[in-house]
Amino acid sequence: MGDEWGASRQQLAESTGGGRVPAGTPAGYEAGDFTKAVLRYTAPLVTQDTCLPLRCRFAYAATACLVRHPPFMIRLLLVLSEADSDALRDGLGQVLADADAVAIGWASCDTLVQEAAMLAPQQVLFHRPASIPRMQAALQVWAGAPPLPVILLSEPLPPGMHEELVDLGVHAWACADALDAAGLRALLARAQARWRRETALRDTLARSLAHLDERKWVDRAKGLLMSARGIGEDAAYGLLRGAAMHANLRVGELSRSVVEAAQSAEAINRAGQLRMLSQRLVRLAAQALAGVEVRRSRVLRAASIERVKDNLDHLSRLPLDATSARALGGVRSAWEALDGALAARLSPAALAAIDASAEALLSAAEALTDALESSGGRRALRIVNLCGRQRMRVQRLAKDALLAAMLPGGAWSAHLASTMDDFEASLLELERAPLSSPEIRTALSGARDEWLRLVRGVREAERAEGRAELVRASEVLVDTFDRLTASYEHSLQVIMS
Repeated sequence: MGDEWGASRQQLAESTGGGRVPAGTPAGYEAGDFTKAVLRYTAPLVTQDTCLPLRCRFAYAATACLVRHPPFMIRLLLVLSEADSDALRDGLGQVLADADAVAIGWASCDTLVQEAAMLAPQQVLFHRPASIPRMQAALQVWAGAPPLPVILLSEPLPPGMHEELVDLGVHAWACADALDAAGLRALLARAQARWRRETALRDTLARSLAHLDERKWVDRAKGLLMSARGIGEDAAYGLLRGAAMHANLRVGELSRSVVEAAQSAEAINRAGQLRMLSQRLVRLAAQALAGVEVRRSRVLRAASIERVKDNLDHLSRLPLDATSARALGGVRSAWEALDGALAARLSPAALAAIDASAEALLSAAEALTDALESSGGRRALRIVNLCGRQRMRVQRLAKDALLAAMLPGGAWSAHLASTMDDFEASLLELERAPLSSPEIRTALSGARDEWLRLVRGVREAERAEGRAELVRASEVLVDTFDRLTASYEHSLQVIMS
């Protein structure tokens, strides 16, 4: 073999001009400029050795005869320590050839994944790794499911080590000292068979899990449709199947979209409730300070606080995107400030402080609701947000009217006209929206009538009777728009969008 390598080196020197610069070359050019040709690592080992030491990644030559390996030979990526690179000359190369295998390259434990991706070998062969822990660390990247068979030739291992290596994806092991060509050929075949079987089992498991996952989404989507439309299970599945055929999707894919749309609509509804509750809590505090239905105001205040906490807990459990998660954090901080302000003894100054904290919560909840609508990615979700915002405007109008009457000199009276204009514009948009039903149209008609009562209460807020009518109308409207928002949330047009 040494004579062959010497002859190869001599032939290479002759083919590259022996370092001479050809005649007619412009001044300043080096011989290397004419001899550099990248010899990829897939070249035969003999050619690599001829050009540069094995551990180098490139070799330069003017010409390099690349030998094609017979298709029946198994292409191996050898994982060696740099000190063992001469092992190819010490007999391993011949054993590989006799076993119908060929090394197309080598890697260290640190470069295993990159080399395997670049060279696309059929199998990986670890040969006498200097450090078993380093080999284990390299294999952990594949998480026990390597993309090709992995073989280990090493010194005898402790009994417990074999189980660990199997978990990491090693398919075959043999003692390096006792291996011959026949044994290596059998080892390669055994590793290939085990890898194929494991891959087939993983594929089967993945398909089964995907099927179960689709069934889960289908069942949840059927439940949503049954609740929203008051229909049976077969009819709900028929709706899903028809919509899936129309959208050219699998029933499972469409079902997941339905469930995600319903989750987005519910999240928007709950975040929108936080806007309303921020204003309602101030209105209830003003109502108690003004002596209007004091006992009822305390009951509603306790219920409103629990409702805020319940909505925050629900939203915290959702898989929110980064923007929505940050917005939710802002809502929590604003609520903590408002909760602290509500604990103070009621007085005109405390009422003003409560209102300031409530405005911060309103702003944070508005940002959260908009972020949820944007992340939902469905145009129909806007109607849920729009209707939910009407609840807040009702409470804001009642709150501003009470504060303007109780705390002269504030800016609350200046907000009344703009709030009424915004409410009227949104109510008109809801009445004209194509997303409707007989139930929704009836509720909107009742909301307009109750809205007129609220406006009368705002105009007569200086009188006790006017304040009482203001409080009652605001509560009726909140209940009305709560039901309307829930109707939009569960509307077939929203959850099937």
